Amino acid sequence: MSDTTPGPDLHHPDLAPEVGRLGPNEGVIGLLAEHWPRVDDGLQIRGGGAVAVDTATLCAAAVRFDAAREELGAIAARLGSLRADLATLPEHTADARAAASVLATKLDAVQSEADEIAAALREAAYAYEMVEIEAEHRLAVLAGDTARAQRLDARMTALVDAHPDAWRMALGAQFERAVMWPSELVRQATEWGVAAGGEVSDPGSIVVGGAAGLLTLGGAAVVGAAGAGRLARDARLSGTAGPIAVTPVTPAPTVVGAAGAAVGAGTPPSRSPAAVAPRSLAAVTERMPGAGDARVRVERYTMPDGSRQYAVYLAGMQSFDVGGDDPWDNASNLELYAGEASDSYAATELALEQAGVRPGDAVHVFGFSQGAMIGAHLALEGGYDTRTLVSIGSPVDADVGGATLSVTLRHTDDPVAGLAGGGHAAAVGAPGSFVAERVFDPDVGADEPRLPAHRLTAYAETAALVDASADPRVGALRDVFADLAGAESVWVTEYAATRRAG
Repeated sequence: MSDTTPGPDLHHPDLAPEVGRLGPNEGVIGLLAEHWPRVDDGLQIRGGGAVAVDTATLCAAAVRFDAAREELGAIAARLGSLRADLATLPEHTADARAAASVLATKLDAVQSEADEIAAALREAAYAYEMVEIEAEHRLAVLAGDTARAQRLDARMTALVDAHPDAWRMALGAQFERAVMWPSELVRQATEWGVAAGGEVSDPGSIVVGGAAGLLTLGGAAVVGAAGAGRLARDARLSGTAGPIAVTPVTPAPTVVGAAGAAVGAGTPPSRSPAAVAPRSLAAVTERMPGAGDARVRVERYTMPDGSRQYAVYLAGMQSFDVGGDDPWDNASNLELYAGEASDSYAATELALEQAGVRPGDAVHVFGFSQGAMIGAHLALEGGYDTRTLVSIGSPVDADVGGATLSVTLRHTDDPVAGLAGGGHAAAVGAPGSFVAERVFDPDVGADEPRLPAHRLTAYAETAALVDASADPRVGALRDVFADLAGAESVWVTEYAATRRAG
């Protein structure tokens, strides 16, 4: 049967294809953009760093395969005895002997496979251990801890000598991470350049596409090599900031008692502390300040034992100015990323002081973009008992140490998050810490220069995906929310901040 449907009239000027013009995904550069490796597997939750697995778990799995091989060996030995018994009655056991022979062959094959899997698991564990040692060695060198660096170097030398195959695997893992972490940014930049240049001419698509991709790759390489976005445990802001004025957005704070009645002079709520406390990551994004005058939100939780915990929410950049009235501007962005004290950081410290937060108090910090940079330094040098640091779209990745639960939400197509250079090579934070990342929008559009992947609303969608995840690592963060929900009362206020004339 032939298709008799009439085709388009190619002679019509509105329907005829444009001779010689390339589509946005055609040509060499277009093919590069189309086939550049993507990291678009949906939401990925991992422990952080270049090592996405637990080496102890790999070794434990190898031991289980060893045990299975031994059990199979015992079965094979018993089967050998049975075959010997069957051989004494050849005229009656032909079928049984044939079946036993086939089973013995399969047992040998399964034993060999168990040996290979156990060996591969051990090699992988050694490889990942080498990656971790390399990361720890770099940190020790940067910190000037010569003794620790020498111990790690000796351990690495011994592992490399004993497991050369694992060393090659480790080198491959480090190379892949160093080269591939900005792959989605490079792909999208190239596709955007091809589309933008194609509006002018075919050569324009090639030139603009290639230039956009190469500039993105080069910029990522510089950021990764410089390490400006990776904050060591001893990172401290330099210089001074201010003067700053901080004022409550409302005349008085709101206090919610256990029965849900307002105890303070704020707007009387009809909610209990459990309803005020954040129940999820999505709820955290909803109460992030910045929509109005507020820049810092502080929630003080009085627990059943009389102790206090504080939840602090820090807004992202609010002004493109450099040195205007609003401290949450580009000047503060540049200062924080360069390791200098910013007016927004000074304002946050002042707001916490006014809220009654003192050094050593238990604090849970939630920050978006610039607010995440502020939160990172609060955890590193603020002097608080920072139990939780949730960083959303952060340009930096802080090694907060083992006492702080570190949770990072990152879009791989967010250039601002890309300033963190892929984060630390080793996992950071307390047990249960994790990095949740995904491609927000794999399709490149004309609005790409407006950074859709960096919007708080985009991260709110990712937060909801994390909330719905069954990954056990999310459990530690859920425990934080549950603990706050058990408070006897909650005190809530928000603060605005302005620069004052010096």
